[in-house]
Amino acid sequence: MFNSIIQTSLTLETFLICTVVSIILGVLSALLFKYKNQTTQSFLITIAMLPAIIQLVIMLVNGNIGAGVAVAGAFSLVRFRSAPGTAKEITAIFMTMALGLATGMGYIVIAVIFFVIMALFQLVLCVVDFGTEECVRDLRITIPEDLDYEGIFDDIFEKFTKSVELESVKTTNLGTLYEIRYTITLKHDLVPKAFLDELRIRNGNLNIVCGRVRTKDAL
Repeated sequence: MFNSIIQTSLTLETFLICTVVSIILGVLSALLFKYKNQTTQSFLITIAMLPAIIQLVIMLVNGNIGAGVAVAGAFSLVRFRSAPGTAKEITAIFMTMALGLATGMGYIVIAVIFFVIMALFQLVLCVVDFGTEECVRDLRITIPEDLDYEGIFDDIFEKFTKSVELESVKTTNLGTLYEIRYTITLKHDLVPKAFLDELRIRNGNLNIVCGRVRTKDAL
């Protein structure tokens, strides 16, 4: 069952079987990657087509060293994406390439079993929220220069946040205002309106900015 369906020479029947399986696994991989991920149609189409493309390349090389070197040189001239991909995108690419390698060598059952294992593994990780980060925010509050900022918002932070860290204090507007920057971890994912309202009352309705802390997901 785990042996390759390609024996001595490639036949039309085995080629069609491998191609159909590659296309099915590619489409399923695209749907799997789309689950709880924001992506583009062009990337999903690429993921769906990649196993069949890799499969054909492996079949054409078929142990020919010269052809393998030529194919490697051709692929090295092609940039897959103009912008750096995220870790999830690169993982999806490697997974579909692995499926294409398996089907290209005729190991259909191994390719199917590998996909099922990885799909179940990803779904389990999504269900248990593996690696989910807390809601860390960047908070910038502007206050008048005559207002003492030390401990002025402590009661509000205790009410709405899990942790607070003062990052920086700088003067703005020719020294007439202070901009205080905090890194906060909210108790909830969304920024409560009551939280901002209480801060506005305390700082005299001056400017307040609260946004997510950006993390680098790209490799």
